[in-house]
Amino acid sequence: MTEDDGTDYWRRNLWVCVFGSFTTIVAMTLLLPFLPLYVQQLGVSDRTAIVEWSGMAYGATFLSAALFAPLWGRLGDRYGRKLMLIRSSLGMAVAMSLIGLSQNVYQLVALRLLAGLLGGYSSGSMILVATQTPRSQTAWALGTMSSGVMAGNLAGPLIGGALPQWIGIRMTFAAAGAIIFVAFLATAVLIREAPRPRRAANVRHTAGFASVDNKGPVIAMLFTGMLLMFANMSIEPIITVYVAQIVPNSAHVTIVAGLVMSAAALGSILSASRLGRLADRVGHWTVIVGCLLVCAALLIPQAFVTAGWQLVVLRFLMGLALGGLLPCVATVIRHNVPERSAGSILGYSTSAQYVGQVAGPLAGGFAGGHLGMRSVFLGTSVLMAAGALYGWISKPRRP
Repeated sequence: MTEDDGTDYWRRNLWVCVFGSFTTIVAMTLLLPFLPLYVQQLGVSDRTAIVEWSGMAYGATFLSAALFAPLWGRLGDRYGRKLMLIRSSLGMAVAMSLIGLSQNVYQLVALRLLAGLLGGYSSGSMILVATQTPRSQTAWALGTMSSGVMAGNLAGPLIGGALPQWIGIRMTFAAAGAIIFVAFLATAVLIREAPRPRRAANVRHTAGFASVDNKGPVIAMLFTGMLLMFANMSIEPIITVYVAQIVPNSAHVTIVAGLVMSAAALGSILSASRLGRLADRVGHWTVIVGCLLVCAALLIPQAFVTAGWQLVVLRFLMGLALGGLLPCVATVIRHNVPERSAGSILGYSTSAQYVGQVAGPLAGGFAGGHLGMRSVFLGTSVLMAAGALYGWISKPRRP
């Protein structure tokens, strides 16, 4: 292994990617607490319209990110993953700064779409780390990456709730752009990527799914990633109403609801790297099936809690189990696809997760409104158990 081989620097690559993913996720989520206020500042006065525009502005980034993730993955396979991270971090730094200059809600939504289109740093980091890390360390490294991403999801709304009071909403976006620009500089200077093998001029290689010999495990992992985000997000639309039913003091409802939402993220942060290291030892499929079964079991008592603290504890334990899934999903995909197609297939995995992130709240809201709150937990439990069974059936059987 030569000094310029990127795999010599895989640990440094990992920590740069963790920092960059954390900052970009914080930037994408920090506007949650003040987004309705910003929409109101941009000239929308009707309460219903404020809610609708806030929802469109928030969802726009994830919509465009889901549509373009496979494209960026394929371009990374062709031109290099580091180049995609440079593109993403620089693009996000510019887009976030421009969002703070919006003059109306149409510009806000358009710039949020642009941020999703140009973004993808965390998914690109997953691809680079998955392909540049020694196979024996892959799940641990991806677990560490997942901890950084979940920490960004946890810290973003907290920072967004405090920072605008000190510097104002528009300057908050400028500050977010500035910190992402630091991630851009770190990516450009510090990350080393291993040289890519040259293709023979007279040999044509298939790419994408066509290059995968055994598609069963890959399809199972796409479904598992979607199911993970679905299970994590299905409770979001009903959580405040559900908490209000079990918390006697109405003044404590929002506090308890916030703790419930944060508990799963905190559990995932604490467990992701540890479960990744365990998976490197006992097998990734074993951890995937086990985590899905544990989540399915923990969802059942959530439907019958009688106090807010019980729900917080159960969501925290569920987060501990969920933290092991994404690293193992990415590792299994890496081990079952050719190197030349790893980026594009992991891009499809990212898109599948965004589908779960959108479908979860929609299904949870519909089921909670028409079938009752308990149906959300019990229905999601059944889906997780079915996912565990599907994963066990899809596990490659070696002689």
